[in-house]
Formats: sequence, structure tokens, C-alpha cells
Amino acid sequence: MSNLGLNFSELIQNDWKNIFAQAKIWERHALLFEEVAKAYDESEVFPPINQIFQAFQLCSFAETKVIIIGQDPYHGIGQAHGLSFSVPEGIAFPPSLRNISKEMINDLGQGLASGDLSFWAKQGVLLLNSSLTVRAHEAGSHGKMGWISFTTDVLQVIQNEKDQLVICLWGNHAASFLPIFDLEKHRIIQSAHPSPLSANRGGWFGQKPFSRVNSYLSTFGMEPIQWV
Repeated sequence: MSNLGLNFSELIQNDWKNIFAQAKIWERHALLFEEVAKAYDESEVFPPINQIFQAFQLCSFAETKVIIIGQDPYHGIGQAHGLSFSVPEGIAFPPSLRNISKEMINDLGQGLASGDLSFWAKQGVLLLNSSLTVRAHEAGSHGKMGWISFTTDVLQVIQNEKDQLVICLWGNHAASFLPIFDLEKHRIIQSAHPSPLSANRGGWFGQKPFSRVNSYLSTFGMEPIQWV
């Protein structure tokens, strides 16, 4: 069955639906969604099409207080489920996620028991990739499809409508979104990317992003994130 007639807005069923409508996200990026639907019809694409917007579905606009920006979904079979850096329960940790867990041990004294970070999302952590889809086994394959423009628009809406966010920019790609944010309103935690190539050069291990997020949230009078 073809995906060309899919109404992508139906994949979001919380307050983001109205936020996207008010900002005319669907109209502004209609050509992108046509291309995405076509890609799913013509090749193997991750995550499953009904999980493209899982980051928004699990973390409502009202509850969002932390943003962690990734690049694109994992491109291996069964890995991507719509949340940056996360994999479903029972899936082996990809290298970036292993390094995230190692830094959690450094920072918090305990690492991840599961690679499924849905429990972060449900506490107000928007786990947003800059591209929300990828062709199987081809990292970055949808990076020029138009997703960057979509993500930029969404982040601009968040910047305009919310105060006192903590934004984690891990690596140069995530850092490219820094100009969107008003540093008087929000707090930025910037570091190297947790992928082995970047992390092993320095700038990831020892940065303690998780305790720093919670410190900022406490400053804002917000509940800390239970990371483990």
C-alpha cells in the first residue's frame, strides 16, 4: 500500500499538533513530506513510518524542558524508533549510546540498563534528530531532503514560545543550530559528539552534561531529570 496519501499530521496526537498547525509547519514543508512518503514506497527507510514523530509524541510541547539534538536516525535494522540516540528495548547499544552510558557512569555513577530512552522523553526531554528519516544502511542519506529546514523551523517555534530550556548541543552538527537560541532565555550545554571518532579526540568524556542539565533545571525551579 502506497504512503503517498498519508496525512503526516495524523502521526502527532498531542499539543504539538496545534503548535505545528499554528506555525504552518505542514504547509511550509509539504514537498518534504511528499518526498518522505515516496522514499518509504521505494526503499527501506527507518524508523517505521508511524514513528517518525515519536520524539514529539512522547514529549509534549507543554512538558518540554530539555532538548538533545542528534543528527539522523540509526540506519541499522531495528535500531531507529524516532528518538535521537535511543534504540528499542533489547537492541544492542550503538557506539554513540555506549559512550553516552559511559559518561553517565562518570557523571552520575550509573549507566543505562536499556538503550530505550523513552523514559527521558516522558520527563520532558525532546530527543530530536535534525533529519527524522534515513535510508537503510546509508548514514546521512536523507540529510539533503529538507529535514534540516523542518527542524530549524520547529526549533525556532520552540525558541519563540518557550523560556528556560536546557539545550544540549553534542558535536558540530548540533552546534549549527546554536544561532536559533536566545542565550538570555535558555541554557546551552555544548560538547563533542559522543560517537567514538569525536569522543576519543576529547571534549565528550568528563563534560558531565547530565548533572549540568539538572543543575540548570534546579536554577529554573524545575524538577530534575531521572536519567537512570
